[in-house]
Amino acid sequence: MSLTLRTISPEQHLAYIQTLPAASHCQVPAWADVKTEWRSENLGWFDKDGQLVGAGLVLYRQLPKIKRYLAYLPEGPVINWYAPNLDDWLQPMLAHLKNQGAFSVKMGPPVVIRRWDAAAIKSGIQDPDVKRLRDVEASHIEPRAFEVSDRLRKMGWQQGEDGGAGFGDVQPRYVFQVPLANRSLDDVLKGFNQLWRRNIKKAEKAGVEVVQGGYEDLAEWQRLYEITAVRDRFRPRPLSYFQRMWTVLNNEDPNRMRLYFARHNGVNLSAATMLVVGGHVWYSYGASDNIGREVRPSNAMQWRMLRDAYAMGATVYDLRGISDSLDETDHLFGLIQFKVGTGGEAVEYIGEWDFPLNKLLHKALDMYMSRR
Repeated sequence: MSLTLRTISPEQHLAYIQTLPAASHCQVPAWADVKTEWRSENLGWFDKDGQLVGAGLVLYRQLPKIKRYLAYLPEGPVINWYAPNLDDWLQPMLAHLKNQGAFSVKMGPPVVIRRWDAAAIKSGIQDPDVKRLRDVEASHIEPRAFEVSDRLRKMGWQQGEDGGAGFGDVQPRYVFQVPLANRSLDDVLKGFNQLWRRNIKKAEKAGVEVVQGGYEDLAEWQRLYEITAVRDRFRPRPLSYFQRMWTVLNNEDPNRMRLYFARHNGVNLSAATMLVVGGHVWYSYGASDNIGREVRPSNAMQWRMLRDAYAMGATVYDLRGISDSLDETDHLFGLIQFKVGTGGEAVEYIGEWDFPLNKLLHKALDMYMSRR
């Protein structure tokens, strides 16, 4: 199959994404307008009949002082990763990006390699000898993913460092998902652990209500998010980031981004943003106050978001990044503990991969990044 690659318009790119069952929210054309500090380009792969058969959003970050770029395709490109001729897809892309002044390419193939169900994770947590998710036998292994990794290595791609829980510009290698396809809502609720079900009931009894917000409520979102940032010791994004995200994503598709609040006696206690692309729904950012935890607003909010995702026909509700640590003393352990209560599964992708087009500049960037 001979493939050609060229720049396409955001409209062509979006039309292609809309024909797919799902794609990463980092690969929709509007994501480029969220990431304003990067220059962007939409790439299209065409077959010999001129049909668009793959697409990619490339973000270019300029190196300080010189006109050379890091080219980044977060959770992409959106191509047939299992194609036996993977070279025919990726070689034209590398040639094109080199032409554009890229010295290094980073991509995140949306290829799942392993899944662990809630029972497997729980047994891992209970076993004192187990410290990491990968020490636990996976419930499902995708053999084709190993072939993809082997092909990439043979082509000269290098596997990047693990992105931890995805707190930063690197996309998470491990995520937590609740599968919704071919399940009833009752099934999904039965999959929740006892504590989660009890907390959902507790919130209902206490009169917690979960409501959707709009653009005008983003300042209230920001208030809760900044409280969370102080408590969890991370640097919050500014309000303008979420306002831009809301505007550009919902201009592209009115249902792309949603905002939820859980409130009690008229006071907002927790909030979350949700992103939707086809049948894939993400819980994207979460925030909560230091008060009112006893009425379990976060559990109520997740259950409402999950039900809404289900009503939209979603096949997966994605709780995004987790760390692969099952060690109770690890500061990120609470995250996996909270998410595993939903009865979903931990999912490992093959991670991010780098191709140094200019080895010297690539090495310089590595050194620069490790000093930050």
